[in-house]
Amino acid sequence: MGQEPITNTALSTLARITPKLAQLSEEVLFADIWQRKQLSPRDRSLITVAALVTLNRSEQLPFHLRLAQENGVSQSELSELFTHLAFYAGWPAAASAVTVAAQSFSE
Repeated sequence: MGQEPITNTALSTLARITPKLAQLSEEVLFADIWQRKQLSPRDRSLITVAALVTLNRSEQLPFHLRLAQENGVSQSELSELFTHLAFYAGWPAAASAVTVAAQSFSE
């Protein structure tokens, strides 16, 4: 994950509405936390996607699904993650994530 990870419209919106939150996202979350050596970017992506599915934060999922794939997580692994989480996070949360993933995967 050497490139700027959040150079999309979400960051533009953050910067426009809450410049400090955008700065913290870039400088702390992605330039520090995501770069720590104790977990690989792939592992961090799996954890992040699982947390977003569990918390039903589907608005954040498209970005993190793309990032997960860039970090080496396959679509079949993400599919398995959704299936597994259906039993721990709830069926509706997993089904909602699958809907978002289907759209993200087709792009």
